[in-house]
Amino acid sequence: MSRNASVALTMGPVYYLWDGPKWRDFHFRIADESPFDRVVIGETVCSKRQHFIEPHIAEVIERLEAAGKTVVLSTLALVTLERESRQMRELIAGSDHPVEANDLSALGLLGGKPHSVGPLVNVYNAPTARLLASRGAETICLPPELPFSSVERIVADGPDVNFEVFAFGRMPLAISARCAHARSKGKIKDNCQFVCGEEPDGLPVNTLDRQSFLVLNGVQTVSHTCQALPGELAELAGCGIAAIRLSPQDCDMVAVAELYRAVLDGRLDAADAIQGLGDIYPAAPLSNGFHHAREGAAWVARARDTALGARLD
Repeated sequence: MSRNASVALTMGPVYYLWDGPKWRDFHFRIADESPFDRVVIGETVCSKRQHFIEPHIAEVIERLEAAGKTVVLSTLALVTLERESRQMRELIAGSDHPVEANDLSALGLLGGKPHSVGPLVNVYNAPTARLLASRGAETICLPPELPFSSVERIVADGPDVNFEVFAFGRMPLAISARCAHARSKGKIKDNCQFVCGEEPDGLPVNTLDRQSFLVLNGVQTVSHTCQALPGELAELAGCGIAAIRLSPQDCDMVAVAELYRAVLDGRLDAADAIQGLGDIYPAAPLSNGFHHAREGAAWVARARDTALGARLD
């Protein structure tokens, strides 16, 4: 039997601005070809982007569910306007699908209704997880900046819920009411002209001495490195993690998911999966520093993947 066959794969929401047809076709392929068990969809970063995907949501849900995927609808990560508050109320009240809360303002509206908690909510200890579970959380995706020692403690001392770990993708670091992405191109948020769509994988930001630093994604800031935890899957599964979350990047996410599934099932060595990830997603260096209580951009090599260090740094 597969070693970690009971560990599910979740695909998180697309954080970037992709045009509607690209967003739709991406999810159609996820439905038809990927080993994901659960797919989170919906605009999470900026409410102004909602109209790009709105015409396609119903058909995407239908396609995903026809393929046997569980569909979860994501709330916004930051609610600052009455329009956004109204959208959230309508999402929670009007949908039969489970909802993933990415902002604490959603919890009051959920009113104890069963739901998920996304990685943008700061769940840093077991008491917080227990509180969220008491209010209806059934799945909690832990923030990507947590070291494994904290993950292990939260799972051991926390509630009886499904815990997920963010195991692939540029890591969400911050979100703001202002849009630095628009500002960098001489625009303002209210008249941004959706310039964030020009970078479907985010806008890299360098320091003054031209070192890679962060990536802008509209009002969101993400890491310049890509979290990659194939080598850590065994210990995550061993401590009781129920699902592994992969965050969509502008690359072949079906191939990424297949690598993770193969490692979980014991059909592929983690070092080979890391090599494969570097080929599939060369746009960002891979990192696993947060997991090992290091700076997030660091790569902590295991014995068998030391030779990859030069490529991943």
